[in-house]
Amino acid sequence: MNRRKFIKKTFKWGAGLGILTGLYSWQIEPFWMEFVYVKMPLKNLPKELVGKTLMQISDIHIGNSFDYQYIIDSFKEAQQLKPDFVVYTGDYVSYDDNEQISQLQEVLKYVVTGSLGTIGILGNHDYGIDYAEESVAKSITQSLETAGITILRNNAIELNGINFIGIDDLWGINFHPEEATKKYDDSKANITLCHNPDVCDLPVWNNFKGWILSGHTHGGQVKPPFLPAPMLPVKNKKYDAGKIDLEDGRTLYINSALGCLLQVRFNVRPEITLFELMREE
Repeated sequence: MNRRKFIKKTFKWGAGLGILTGLYSWQIEPFWMEFVYVKMPLKNLPKELVGKTLMQISDIHIGNSFDYQYIIDSFKEAQQLKPDFVVYTGDYVSYDDNEQISQLQEVLKYVVTGSLGTIGILGNHDYGIDYAEESVAKSITQSLETAGITILRNNAIELNGINFIGIDDLWGINFHPEEATKKYDDSKANITLCHNPDVCDLPVWNNFKGWILSGHTHGGQVKPPFLPAPMLPVKNKKYDAGKIDLEDGRTLYINSALGCLLQVRFNVRPEITLFELMREE
């Protein structure tokens, strides 16, 4: 084979591989949801909650950017696991106009709820255009609560022995984390819901010890093999996805999102996380 034929053949193989990779990233991986199983040791966890499950669902992004029937199908599959607690960590819509409120309400007919409690917080996209529309946040909150999700906006609630703290979004117009973290109780098991993991680096935590469940990053959505994700919407680039020990008594878990802003994923499958509750020794 002479050089010209070799170059031509290599180009054809490369073009073919590129097309296949593009099709996979567009039509397969964005809808290839996986359940990720993680053990969650908690200080002061009541004995009766050992072995119970907590499911985290994040960033469903209902809107016009992808076929959200996939979200409904994922909810139906998640319901079969019968979680004890379910938490939602924000970005329920990709907001363009009030059509997304109606679309969300259609999806919420299939909402996954926990037998012991269902809690959520808002994300930046739940504040509408420029993350600055309180009326949109109120409409989304009302839709979620009607569906059975207790929404925490810089507040806390104790459910069956766990103190859930909910921080409103860092980029939104209602970010008052101290109002939430002042309700930390070190005599109880504590879990904080915080959409944007960058909040972990702010001096607002009131000596909090426990788990922080976040979303927002989508794991970058596109991640070259063996390399970090090139695009992450956070200042702290170590906050990409998965479990991160903050080495001060806090453990952060960043969910890679069930939905997507743009219908493309590569090497970052959409995720629903299922935590097994354990007592911290």
